[in-house]
Amino acid sequence: MRNIKNLECSKCAKTHLHTVPQNVCHACGKPLFARYSLTAALKREDLASRAPTLWRYRELLPVGDEANIVSLGETMTPLIHAKRLGAAVGTLCKRASLAEVWIKDESRLPTGSFKARGLAMAVSMAKALGLTQLAIPSAGNAATALSLYAAAAGITAHIFMPKDTPAFNRETCELAGANITLIDGLISDAGRIVAERKAAEGWFDVSTLKEPYRVEGKKTMGFELAEQFGWELPDVIIYPTGGGTGIVGMWKGFAELEALGWIGEKRPRFISVQAVGCAPIVKAWEEGMPEAEPWPDAHTIASGLRVPQAIGDFLILQAIRESGGAAIAVTDDAIREAMHLLPATEGLLTCPEGAATVAALKQAVANGMISPSERVVLFNTGGYQA
Repeated sequence: MRNIKNLECSKCAKTHLHTVPQNVCHACGKPLFARYSLTAALKREDLASRAPTLWRYRELLPVGDEANIVSLGETMTPLIHAKRLGAAVGTLCKRASLAEVWIKDESRLPTGSFKARGLAMAVSMAKALGLTQLAIPSAGNAATALSLYAAAAGITAHIFMPKDTPAFNRETCELAGANITLIDGLISDAGRIVAERKAAEGWFDVSTLKEPYRVEGKKTMGFELAEQFGWELPDVIIYPTGGGTGIVGMWKGFAELEALGWIGEKRPRFISVQAVGCAPIVKAWEEGMPEAEPWPDAHTIASGLRVPQAIGDFLILQAIRESGGAAIAVTDDAIREAMHLLPATEGLLTCPEGAATVAALKQAVANGMISPSERVVLFNTGGYQA
């Protein structure tokens, strides 16, 4: 079952052992990627007899022994043809109806968000590597996911989150028995505390892209998308971007599928969505910069987008540019409007981050960035929380 060969730095390409716990590259401090022996991997037709979960792609995942898989039932999430939303957006933008708008609804996953993918993988690998104490800075959904998966694995979770994190996330962490520290500040401040204390406390840091396996869980979004569309990728993917692991993971996953011969060279244009009050990727993209500067005074109603600086910023920007995509900032008012528009047209409740993709769709169509005939996928990354 194990096809993983090693870990490789995403920046300098230095290799690292995958058989011991690793965070970032020892040489340059950038994220590590798992690399696989793809020639020994599965065939497309093998999937037909497998359960519709992310583990159906197990030859392209890092967990070598099924006994180490920590699963809460990570189902393949639905891809919903949003015909009424496409018509509404066309009308609002004074364009033709958009016939090919689709919603990839990640709210159906255990823990209620796309974070289940990455944390299922990270906790499974932590179990495989004998880790017993995991620490994470989080603005919300990642904290819930780590707390629940760690509880299922018998591993202790240490959560550091801003005091204004949504109540749902604080309460779910408490219910799962995690050790919670609320801080005055942002997720970046929480990350600094984890970094300062982890060595003395014996914690392993599972921050976004500061361990190699959350991105492996996230890439399965791209695998599912390819499979659900009959191995023909869409024209555009609109994705809400905080830490950006989803874009990074899908871009990596598409390259692996092409290496296997399952898809061709075509890639979707990635449109990265951020909030006007915290848009470091948008600013870097507009200025042609390879990396993003820290965003001062970050604020938005979408807590998952309130990430002043992402360690994988250069990878996000690379995927956007190589795909011919773009980065868009939307206002909180536009997010609020979209939180009404999606349920009113399609009956789908969404988190603010998911609603941000609807707001970005309207902006991109109005600006001529997306044509009405293109197939567009929006990612709803989590469920509505009062």
